Order: sequence, then C-alpha cells, then structure tokens
Amino acid sequence: MKTKLKELRTAAKMTQQQLADLTHVSARTIISIEKEQYSPSLMLAYRIAQVFQVSVEELCCLKENKRLEDQQYEELK
Repeated sequence: MKTKLKELRTAAKMTQQQLADLTHVSARTIISIEKEQYSPSLMLAYRIAQVFQVSVEELCCLKENKRLEDQQYEELK
C-alpha cells in the first residue's frame, strides 16, 4: 500500500528509529511500510497519523489506493 510516511517523516526531520519509538514498533516495520512491503494495521496507521497530525486517510493515500485497486479488479474482468 502506498503511504505518505517517508514524505511526512523526512519533512519532520525524524529518523525511522525515532518514529518507531514513538509508535511502539521496530525501525524495520517503518522501513517496510516506507518501501510498500508492509501495510500498517489500523491502530499503527492511527498512531503514525497522530504523530504527524494528519488523518489516516491522508497518511495511507486511501483514495489513490482505492482507485488503483479498483483498476486491478476491472482488468481481471
């Protein structure tokens, strides 16, 4: 899943470890989310959104991800 995590984190001049500490996960989890290899749980997405004072919808690019997913389903038909 595409997110704005790396963009928000770097704009805040925060390391992956600092964000991991604030959200009670490992730095590896933050790295995996940034590389789109792992989708955060709803609770983790909420914690991250709180850190950056954005909505979960904005953090997780939900409109864009829904559009991409819808396109994939259409291509299967």
